[in-house]
Amino acid sequence: MQYATLGRNAAKVSRIIVGCEQLGGTDWGAWDRGETLNAVARAADFGINAFDTADVYSLGESERCLAAALGARRHEAFIVTKGGVRWELPPGESRARCWFDLEPAYLQSAVEHSLRRLDIAVIPLYLLHAPDPAVPLERSLEAVVRLKEAGKIGAIGLSNFPLDRIRRAAALVEIAAVQLRFNLLERAPEAELLPWCRERGIGVLAYGPLAEGLLAGKYAEGSRFGPDDRRSRLPHFQGERLRQGLQVVERVRRAAESQGRTPAQIAVNWVLSRDAVTSAVVGVKNVKQLQEAAGSVDASIDLRALDD
Repeated sequence: MQYATLGRNAAKVSRIIVGCEQLGGTDWGAWDRGETLNAVARAADFGINAFDTADVYSLGESERCLAAALGARRHEAFIVTKGGVRWELPPGESRARCWFDLEPAYLQSAVEHSLRRLDIAVIPLYLLHAPDPAVPLERSLEAVVRLKEAGKIGAIGLSNFPLDRIRRAAALVEIAAVQLRFNLLERAPEAELLPWCRERGIGVLAYGPLAEGLLAGKYAEGSRFGPDDRRSRLPHFQGERLRQGLQVVERVRRAAESQGRTPAQIAVNWVLSRDAVTSAVVGVKNVKQLQEAAGSVDASIDLRALDD
């Protein structure tokens, strides 16, 4: 495993971060809870020390499951969690109603609840989950700064924020990292956002490096998903976008076959090869996927066929 440093306190973070949204068991199709929890528990065996979750993932269940899977190791792990999305589950409904809320009072409450679910004293990196157009960014930042000063947050970051708002935030407080969606099919951050972060030493945590498994070569044009699997609704699994994506997948597959790798390892390594990217957030459902993700951190992987 390779490691990077993040923020002013130079926290040591593995370049593979285990994505934990699936731990709650919703919206990802069939899964085996025991296998997934075991994979998270085994992360240290592969040198992985970082985990990404959010309070809204399965309405708090992801954070609770992460704490249970890590056990005593949770106190040394670099845990990233997010807040700023409220939810309400109406009686008799299977899906919650969610909305943005970056009001200081809510963020205070959200951090306290995350600390209890994760069963830790300090959240190493806390991200505002997404912009809230109804709340001035300055007010939200003041709230998380107070939480940091109170010792409840180690570092502050932003998730899913556009560059103009990241600039505003960085002019007011120390932003240790931003989290964004980035992969071979979604490369918009390369134009401005990644260079801007690199120049200022702001970490970049890239999620979705496999585009929900599409870049792992697991799906084809005829693949079908049940209503309990978000891929049934995602646009890059539909129509022309899927057909274009599969052309990229074929290039990834050829690169993998020529090097004795898997398509997933090639796709994740490509994300990690971008200068500004600190770590890739990779969701896993079992130890095999965990091992595959860890194996994507290899400087000997040849990506020239993808950058032609």
